[in-house]
Amino acid sequence: MVLLLFCICHPIVLLLFCETTYEMNKKKIQIAQLESRMKLFSPTIQFPNPPTGWVKGLRLALGMSLQQLVSKLSMTKQSVHSIEMREKEGTISLKLLRETAKAMDMDLVYGFVPKDGSLNKYIENKSRSLAEKIVLQTSHTMKLEDQENSKQRIKKAIEERTTIIKQELPKALWD
Repeated sequence: MVLLLFCICHPIVLLLFCETTYEMNKKKIQIAQLESRMKLFSPTIQFPNPPTGWVKGLRLALGMSLQQLVSKLSMTKQSVHSIEMREKEGTISLKLLRETAKAMDMDLVYGFVPKDGSLNKYIENKSRSLAEKIVLQTSHTMKLEDQENSKQRIKKAIEERTTIIKQELPKALWD
């Protein structure tokens, strides 16, 4: 009942609370959607790119001549050779790679895969790292003031701060 009176008296506070909750839920949904897509890419990490690059590797495996690919792309031999070399070196644009794939009747698929294995683990690790930094700085200051916390209390504070950071995903998390 007190909360209801508070909301009636302070609609701006309620609006801010609702907007913040909405943004937090929106982020969670976005993360879940990206996580499900990223899981599809995870197994591909164990397979290196062909030594010649994908364009040349596929062209050769399919028995397609350089001239045939030149015709499909409406380019010169030198330009197509440049595409193959730039793709192998990692300096090709996604746009040109997409056009080349289309000319070969294929789709270009690309994505990101977190080194931690999942987006949620990545966020957890970054949050824990930031939480440890915050809590340990505070703990150090308190120790200097002869108000040292126990190791158990510090551990609990890190866990609590990690949870808060994961929920809020502050921009400082990515510094």
